[in-house]
Parts: sequence; structure tokens; C-alpha cells
Amino acid sequence: MLDIAFIREFPDLVKAGAKKKHIQVDVDRLLDVDRQRRTLITEIEQLRAERNRKSKAVSSLPSGERETLLAETRVITEQLRRNEMALAPLEEEFEHLMLQVPNVPAPDVPDGLTDADNVEVRRWGEPPTFSFTPRDHVQLGEALDLIDIKRAVKIAGTRTYYLKNEAALLELAVLRFTLDHMIRRGFTPMLVPHLVKDEAMIGTAYFPGGEEQAYRIEKDALNLIGTAEVPLTAYHYDEILNEAELPKRYVGMSACYRREAGTYGRDTRGIFRIHQFHKVEQVIISVADEQVSIAEHEAILHNAEEVLQALQLPYRVVNVCGGDLGAPQVKKYDIETWMPSRNAYGETHSASRFYDFQARRLKLRYRDRQGRVHYAHTLNNTVIASPRILIPILEIYQQEDGSVIVPEVLRSYMGGTERISRKGK
Repeated sequence: MLDIAFIREFPDLVKAGAKKKHIQVDVDRLLDVDRQRRTLITEIEQLRAERNRKSKAVSSLPSGERETLLAETRVITEQLRRNEMALAPLEEEFEHLMLQVPNVPAPDVPDGLTDADNVEVRRWGEPPTFSFTPRDHVQLGEALDLIDIKRAVKIAGTRTYYLKNEAALLELAVLRFTLDHMIRRGFTPMLVPHLVKDEAMIGTAYFPGGEEQAYRIEKDALNLIGTAEVPLTAYHYDEILNEAELPKRYVGMSACYRREAGTYGRDTRGIFRIHQFHKVEQVIISVADEQVSIAEHEAILHNAEEVLQALQLPYRVVNVCGGDLGAPQVKKYDIETWMPSRNAYGETHSASRFYDFQARRLKLRYRDRQGRVHYAHTLNNTVIASPRILIPILEIYQQEDGSVIVPEVLRSYMGGTERISRKGK
């Protein structure tokens, strides 16, 4: 969340940020509630101090004066009770409104409403051309006995799948290759909890607002994660780190689960938009310095680009517009990888910076060399997500005879397999 002191000082900036993100929030009501609660808090503190002063004086007074003072103390206690009762709903509303206020987007975030308004930053690689009619990943998957969607739908419903044979190994290969790449970049590898408490979801700003996308286990008050970002960023929940420890660089590999609420009819064919998938996610916890965060943002984006370049997959980077940005981000880059069946680039990665927005919710702080305590800055980026990344791999590396070449950097992870062919050939 934002610092309330910042909202008080720059309400118009906060309003403009929410407008750019197309998020409705009543900043004026928040400031009005804030004024009321602060007034009541001041009165409560004064009443408590006065009650304590009178209570201490009672024992030293003659009996007649003592009764008078006790009567005054009872009046103060009653007023204190009324004020505390009036404060409780204000505090509740204040917390609710604070969680609704989005982060202020960076000045270079473009205007726009949807991903169609995102602005291209650069491209790498050339989309392939084929001397034959190419198949899409579903056709390839079925012909090579790699993907079985029909049986998955029978036992698990829509947006589900089985990966079989070389496809199962291919997914494990691309995940492990990516994880190894990040370890070489100095990141600490972690396997994370897939079920988390509401505190972690609120702390990373997936709640409130993202409840419809989460699978929730009501009986246990736990939520299945949609990304390893949640448990990785919340790893130091309610801790005070030392500045010398920063930055923390974590990379988590996990299964992820999303309901995809509101996407009915979108990307229903194949394995593009599904309920269960795997990701390798990088998270950075850094000092509270905007220039450092900007540099780290570019660095984590570069880490993901290196993976795609190693896989020889053409892609483009886009600067995400305000309406597509989301509440917590200051700025976000998406990487879109070329998918021949779509004849377009499809989103495969996101890289976000938040400044101290998540850290305030998570009470994630650090102590600097002068002993002062600050909220940390956080960043994250999807280094790879599968099986979505299998779409461009299968489609771009397909051959006229229906086989698929395995990207060279993945072959050692697949026992030296160079080509996926029809069974029996």
C-alpha cells in the first residue's frame, strides 16, 4: 500500500495514478476518514493520559475529594469508551480504503485501457517462415502423442491437459534449464509452499481484488498460489533485515493455479490459458532507492530475455499501459513470444517493480547503516512459464515431416534427444 503521509501530501497525484490505471477509488473519502480517526486517536490519547493522572492522584486525597475525583474519572472512562467505539469502524474503513488505493504508475507508463495499447520497446529474432503448411501445437501434440486434452477434460474439466512422453520431459527440461540459468546469475533457488494464508495474498496485493482468480480452500482458510512470487516475496514477512543483506535474490520453481475467471471464450484452444501450470519466478528484495529499483527492473527483464535467446525464440518487449498494469505495479514489462498458430506474439513473461508498495503490506523492512528502519523495495519477473512456452517451441521447431527439433540447450536435460518424432519412426 502507499504511505498515508504520501497520500495526504499528494492526493491529486494519487488520483491521477488511479485514473491512469482505470481503477475506481475514493481518495477524498479516505482522507476524510483519516482526519476523523486522527482526531479521535488524539482525543483518546488525551483522555487516557488524564484518566491515568487522576487515578494516580486518588490515593493521596482526603476521602471527600477522593469521591469527587473518582466521579470525574468515571466520566472520563465513559467518554473514552464512546470514543473507542467510534474509532473502531473508522479504523476498519480506513484499512479497507487503504488497500483499495493503487500504486502510482511511473511517468513513462503509456496511457491505454487494454493490452492492445501496450507500447513495443524492442524485438529480438525473426518470426519463422515455412515451406509447408505448419501445424499448431495441438495438432503437433496429438500427432506426436505429446498432449492429451480430451482425456484431461473428462476427468478435470476445461482448460486442463496431460503432457506425455517427450512433452513431459520437455517441460521439465525448460524449467530446469531456466532454474540453472538463474542460479548462475546468483539467485537462491527455492521450492515454495503452494498453499498460503490470506496475509501473503494481501501482502503481495493479490487480495483484495484478485479473489475471483484464486482457488481457495475455505475449510483451511488457505489459497493456492497463482505464482511463486507470493511465497517468495512474503518469505520475510514482518521481519527487519540488515541493509548489508540486500539485495535478496530468490528464484522459485512451483506449480501455479488460476481460475481464469472472466476469460470464458478467450484462448480456449490448446494450452495457452489453463488452470494449472509451472513457473520459474525471480524475486528481488532491495533497498528503498528508486534508481536501484529501476536498474534491477531492467536486469530481471534481461535475465528472462537471455533464456528466450538461448532457446532461439523470437520475442518482443512491451511497456504495459496504465489500464493493463494492475494495482500494485509502478511499471511492468511484458515479453511476448512469437507463436506461429496465432500469427502474432503471445504474452509469456511479465516483469514488475513495486517500490515499497508490497513491503508496506508485508511489514518487510530493513535497518540501514545509521540504524534507521525503511520499507524495502520489491520486484519480480517470470523467467519462464510452462506449458505456455511449449507453444512456440513446438510450433517454431516443427519440421515438414511432422517431427519437432529439440532446442539445442535443452537436449542435455532430455538424455540427448535431438528430435521428437512419431512413435515407431
